Amino acid sequence: MINIYEVNETNQMIDEENLDVRTITLGISLLDCVDTDLDRLNEKIYRKITTLAENLVSTGEEIEKEFGIPIVNKRISVTPIALVGASACKSPEDFVSIAKTLDRAALKVGVNFIGGYSALVSKAMTKSDEDLIRSIPEALACTERICSSVNVGSTRTGINMDAVRLCGQIVKDTAEATKDRDSLGCAKLVVFCNAPDDNPFMAGAFLGVTEGDAVINVGVSGPGVVKHAIEKVRGKGFEELCETIKKTAFKITRVGQLVAGEASKRMGIPFGIIDLSLAPTPAVGDSVAEILEEIGLSQVGAPGTTAALAMLNDQVKKGGVMASSYVGGLSGAFIPVSEDKGMIDAVQAGTLTMEKLEAMTCVCSVGLDMIAIPGKTSAATISGIIADEMAIGMVNQKTTAVRLIPVIGKDVGETAQFGGLLGYAPIIPVNEADCSAFINRQGRIPAPIHSFKN
Repeated sequence: MINIYEVNETNQMIDEENLDVRTITLGISLLDCVDTDLDRLNEKIYRKITTLAENLVSTGEEIEKEFGIPIVNKRISVTPIALVGASACKSPEDFVSIAKTLDRAALKVGVNFIGGYSALVSKAMTKSDEDLIRSIPEALACTERICSSVNVGSTRTGINMDAVRLCGQIVKDTAEATKDRDSLGCAKLVVFCNAPDDNPFMAGAFLGVTEGDAVINVGVSGPGVVKHAIEKVRGKGFEELCETIKKTAFKITRVGQLVAGEASKRMGIPFGIIDLSLAPTPAVGDSVAEILEEIGLSQVGAPGTTAALAMLNDQVKKGGVMASSYVGGLSGAFIPVSEDKGMIDAVQAGTLTMEKLEAMTCVCSVGLDMIAIPGKTSAATISGIIADEMAIGMVNQKTTAVRLIPVIGKDVGETAQFGGLLGYAPIIPVNEADCSAFINRQGRIPAPIHSFKN
């Protein structure tokens, strides 16, 4: 039973250590909006979202005031639009009209992002899937709140290399379409392997087809809290260090459980999952890199970084599952470069490279996240980076993702500015050796042998 006394225990975490509920995300199924007429489809989508989410923002604000817990974002995720629009959309331009409808609905209810402009193509693409993917550059250029994702691989099905090749070009086209804003559109586009269907965090959120009509998911974050806690065990052994991280993660998750329960009760919508993720922000003292440095690294990227991150990720998950029966999503530690001051500093110092980041993705919660690369980087090279990251996810039976931002007109040594939680990022060099002959092979990479479980 969660009560106000447990929340009071976290006052210091909130006031001094940047603890926050990063998001309340309302998942909304749009399957009952499906229609063969595009105008009717858009009307149904707008009506359902604005009806179900009418009180989402006000409910979050009430909980903030009542319990003194910052709730940074109120968001919506919807059923993958490639599925919803399949009957009505005959071209990429038709899908763009749905993106505009989603953006209009998000503005109406006051949320900052709406996720689910997505396609699930881990094995193959339908015409609807391909049309949606091809519409992404225009959709992200002409909207403010839309987030998009494409799942191109899984441990069960392998990697759809046709989709990987297409996504490399789409990332490049999205960068070009939003070049007047340092290619910001790419910050709202994620390419996944093993995407979870209950993820409240953007830009990869969408509502899975196994979910109900509506669900409340909550994402909690607290890198500063964890760093502050482990400062007290400097020089101690790994057992004490791990116990400290677990206990801290437990307390953070309980705050999220309280908020999720309250939001669910007040809105009359079932509670789904708590996602306990150490998701950093550009603010000083809210950094995953600083946790790794407190553990004992001179700077993130130093030898030992991958081991330290693996330990951190595991202890966060272990602490979270003791605090809630429904921990899910992408729980663990995120390593988005532009959103983490310590990561930015390490890139600028040269201790954190693309290759080291890739190694770290083997043990973190997501993957290559919010990394700015030279605008001249070819689509084939971007596809090759995506393929590498998808392979890590497929073979290791984990979620991996790529959110690369080829900043048009900028090169290594320059900085891209994204603003808000998205932060800023130094342009990081990439290996430009040609991989196009590999990327241009058609078909898919088969699933690994350990996928045959049933």
